[in-house]
Amino acid sequence: MNKHMYSGLLTSAAALVAMLASAITANADPGHKFAAGELGDPRKVSRIIEVVARESDGKMMFVPNKIEIRKGEQVRFVVRNAGELDHEFVLATREENRKHAAEMQKNPDMEHEDPNMKKIGTKKTSELVWRFTKLGTFEFGCLIPGHYESGMFGTIIVK
Repeated sequence: MNKHMYSGLLTSAAALVAMLASAITANADPGHKFAAGELGDPRKVSRIIEVVARESDGKMMFVPNKIEIRKGEQVRFVVRNAGELDHEFVLATREENRKHAAEMQKNPDMEHEDPNMKKIGTKKTSELVWRFTKLGTFEFGCLIPGHYESGMFGTIIVK
C-alpha cells in the first residue's frame, strides 16, 4: 500500500468514526427534543403504561389505543408484541407518522432506530421511557408497511 492510499484510508476511517460517534450521541442524548417530548429519566418515571401490539381478524392494533398524560410526566411504556408479526412503537405527531409510513412504503427494507421508537419482535417486549414536554395530541404507531394503514396507531393526549 503506497503512502497516498494509506493516508486516504486513514482519512476515510476517521470520517466514519466521527459519523458513528455523532449518530450514537444523537440517539443517546436524553435532552434531544422530538415533537412528543424527549427521552425520559428511568429514575423519574411516574407510572408504567402497558401497550399490547397484536393482529386480529386481518386488523392490526394497539391496546389501549388512547392514552392521557400530564405535561411534564415521565412514563415507561412497556410494549408487548402479542402478535405473529414484528411491530414498531413510534411516538410522534400524526403528520410525522403518516409521512414516515409513506417513506417506509417506498423503502420497505428501511432500518431505523430513533430515540422515540422501538421495534418489537414477535412475542417480545420492549420498553421506552418518555417525558412529555408539550401540550397537545400526539400519536404512537407501527410504521412497518401495511401496519399503520391497517389501523395500527393510537392517540396520546397531553394535558
